[in-house]
Amino acid sequence: MSVLSYTRSAYVTRIIILLADLILAFLSFHSASILRHNFDLSKSYFILAPVVLLVLLVRIISFRWFRTYSVVVRFAGISDILQVFFSVTGGSIFLVGLAVLLRPYGVNIPISVLLIDYFLLLTTMAAFRLMMPSLFQILFGQKVAFSNVIIIGAGQLGAMTRNVIRQDQKLGYNIIAILDDNKALQNKSLDGIPIYKPEQLPNLLKEESIDKAIFAIQEIGSKRKNEIVDLCLENQMQVLQVPFKSAWISEDFQIEQLKEIQIEDLLERPVIALDKENVQRQFKDKTVMITGGAGSIGSEIIRQVIKYTPKEIIIVDQAETPLVNIELECREEFGFTNIIPVITDVNDTPRLHQVFDKHRPQIIFHAAAYKHVPIMEAYPREALQVNVSGTKKMAMLAEAYKVEKFVMVSTDKAVNPTNVMGASKRIAEIFIQSFNSTSTTKFITTRFGNVLGSNGSVVPRFKKQIAKGGPITVTHRDITRYFMTIPEASQLVLEAGAMGDGGEIFLFDMGEPVKISDLATKMIQLSGLTSGVDVEIQYTGLRPGEKLYEELLSTKENSIETHHPKITKAKVREYEFHRVEKYINEMIGALDTEDDMSLVARMKALIPEYQSQNSKFNDLDVKAKSIDHSKEISSDAR
Repeated sequence: MSVLSYTRSAYVTRIIILLADLILAFLSFHSASILRHNFDLSKSYFILAPVVLLVLLVRIISFRWFRTYSVVVRFAGISDILQVFFSVTGGSIFLVGLAVLLRPYGVNIPISVLLIDYFLLLTTMAAFRLMMPSLFQILFGQKVAFSNVIIIGAGQLGAMTRNVIRQDQKLGYNIIAILDDNKALQNKSLDGIPIYKPEQLPNLLKEESIDKAIFAIQEIGSKRKNEIVDLCLENQMQVLQVPFKSAWISEDFQIEQLKEIQIEDLLERPVIALDKENVQRQFKDKTVMITGGAGSIGSEIIRQVIKYTPKEIIIVDQAETPLVNIELECREEFGFTNIIPVITDVNDTPRLHQVFDKHRPQIIFHAAAYKHVPIMEAYPREALQVNVSGTKKMAMLAEAYKVEKFVMVSTDKAVNPTNVMGASKRIAEIFIQSFNSTSTTKFITTRFGNVLGSNGSVVPRFKKQIAKGGPITVTHRDITRYFMTIPEASQLVLEAGAMGDGGEIFLFDMGEPVKISDLATKMIQLSGLTSGVDVEIQYTGLRPGEKLYEELLSTKENSIETHHPKITKAKVREYEFHRVEKYINEMIGALDTEDDMSLVARMKALIPEYQSQNSKFNDLDVKAKSIDHSKEISSDAR
């Protein structure tokens, strides 16, 4: 629609509304006169044209003064009714005053008629405006099929959602009921809508066909949320949710912001309580370096660190485009400009020497690593080069430049490793932990499981497969994994880094393990599809190096509690640094001369618990048991 045609349309609409208001004023005044005289038309003012014209003239002036005709018809509401109130009240007060002034001149306008007229006109004009959106929808709106919906949550957010749905008729949402766990609200109603407990949903479904459920509650436990969602999915209902207030476009929730509930929303856990004062002391006015800073974990660590006003953040990564993206995000979204992007490899010691010498980092988060199990099983040389050699070189630089703390991000796959990737991370842990005993830098390790939404994780892969119509590929029917969200993992890394005194391996509470086949089934259901009908799940067999169950603590380890309920500290075997360094140097030195079998044999000799699964390296396990170098470098061997 052109600007000119839009202007004409708006002008015509205002004329129509003004004419409608004048007709209501005309009918209201005559109805008031008829009511005042008990329907005696001979005594009414039905034929007194001068009086009628005077009343209409006053109404026109008051309508014009308060612009009661300037209504956006589709969204007419309380503000428009307030305009009507002031306009009608002002006009009626003026008419009463005029009636009093004209009475000595023989013009008798009963005050009672004007009072009745006031209430009639105020009521009819307000009702007209409340009817406008529905009338507009009937006359000009697109015809939409109505969907029966329920709202979960009878609190303030639930009431707000109900109001927004009722104001936006184009959605075609018909609210059947509200569900809430609050017993004080159950069996009552919210603006005429009955409130039930969630367990009554099956009974409701026997009476009504319900298409959608809208979560309008944010203070709800993950377990309870999953129970209600499962109940909805079992009955083929689409599940939507109101986003957190921080994600609202304005101060008010808008219906366009409703989104389908995602699997990440169901795996979320309560917000982590950080020791913010201690974390603030650790990072305020400090220069912080994050390796692998363009990755999923590294970039989130950056977002979390920014909150604690560091002096400068150095981002080290090889990936050019993600590195640019996180730099721009820091500058544009967070307003943090002291960002130093460095595109380099963690093994490029000469280049990193320059960076350390110029910027003097005080805290390092080492998140750079190769972490894909099947790929690293095929390329053990690269796993050792990045995960072991790269970690060693970064640690040595940290010591040389007197870095205060060095926090390494490790993985649960380092516990009783069954693959090259996990074993390489365990070797890095051993080096970091033993180096701490001889260094002024405090070396700390954090260990946790799979992260939702991280690069290469199972959830984004399943989403792509569902979008293509399937099949979803799962390696084994019984495979389980621990999951946590990227923000949760990153916040715990910061907390562990702040509390660490050096030499610790901190373990994160990963919650309950999740069966991957159940995860796939629920993701299919959340997409409005049926597992086995719309999307198939195919079991492809365990990949090289993959195991059914992940562990967070080795059988030779135990853990002790910390002040944080979600962080424990592993008590592990201690190693003598000079022996560890000698062995790892020999291993790194062999990268260019030995084949994969020889390199992995060295890894197994150092880590006797490393037993390969579904791998070409299985044959090395018997030999590795007879050559256990772990005792040679352990402090227990003294």
